[in-house]
Amino acid sequence: MSKNLNLNQTNKHKYLREIFKLLAFIVIFSSCIPQKEIVLLQDKSENKNYENPFAPLDNITDKYYLQPNDYLFINVSTPDPKISEFFNQAQGNSASTQRNQNFFFYQLDDSMNIDFPYVGKINMKGCNVKMGKEKVQEALKPFLKEYSLTFKLASNTFTALGEFRKQGVVVMQKEQVTIFEAVAMAGGITPFGKQRKMKLVRQLPDGPVTYEVDFTDKNIVNSEYYYIYPNDLIYVRPMKAKQLGIGESFSIGIITTALALYLTLQTIIN
Repeated sequence: MSKNLNLNQTNKHKYLREIFKLLAFIVIFSSCIPQKEIVLLQDKSENKNYENPFAPLDNITDKYYLQPNDYLFINVSTPDPKISEFFNQAQGNSASTQRNQNFFFYQLDDSMNIDFPYVGKINMKGCNVKMGKEKVQEALKPFLKEYSLTFKLASNTFTALGEFRKQGVVVMQKEQVTIFEAVAMAGGITPFGKQRKMKLVRQLPDGPVTYEVDFTDKNIVNSEYYYIYPNDLIYVRPMKAKQLGIGESFSIGIITTALALYLTLQTIIN
């Protein structure tokens, strides 16, 4: 009976050791982040799935089509200051009364109209910035012969969600912002962000479209995703390591602590 008891205790000790080894193995290796998940500009030419249908266009303002609630900077300048002031008056509810360096803010309504002083409503449906400027110029022809027109998109923002250090709406400091600059403006991606499966939601004239972008692939530089458009949404989902409750502070110290605990338990069992 004493032999059977000792045998049962020995088997129990072996069982506990194996359980602890298994738990330690799961904790350590489930928290390891493969290098291919975090290294940028990798050469993935064989898996390249990006196309660039916008290559013939010169800049981002040609690619982006105006949307409802966009704000526009519009200013008319003529040799006569009084005439200039007349056409730069803010009228209606769609024009802001705030003035900034002689530019007025005009908001596009749900029907893609702006209410321009004296001229009336101008529809911007299906227009990019260049085409919108041409529409305003066409509307001013019956009234002015000599003038200069400034026409710019004012609402240059994108949204960063998920595993960014700074989530929220981000103001674009210039018209041409690359996806790398956009990530940097959002504080960068945390170590637990799935950079290889980044989601990019883009508003197109026919409706929103969602793309999956491999942020680690250098071929993104030659793709239609290289530049961020106004109103784009970028989402980075978390890795499983974060879902297991392992934080950014995970390091080799945790591994050594686990080994020390194992050795301590083994000594107590023995």
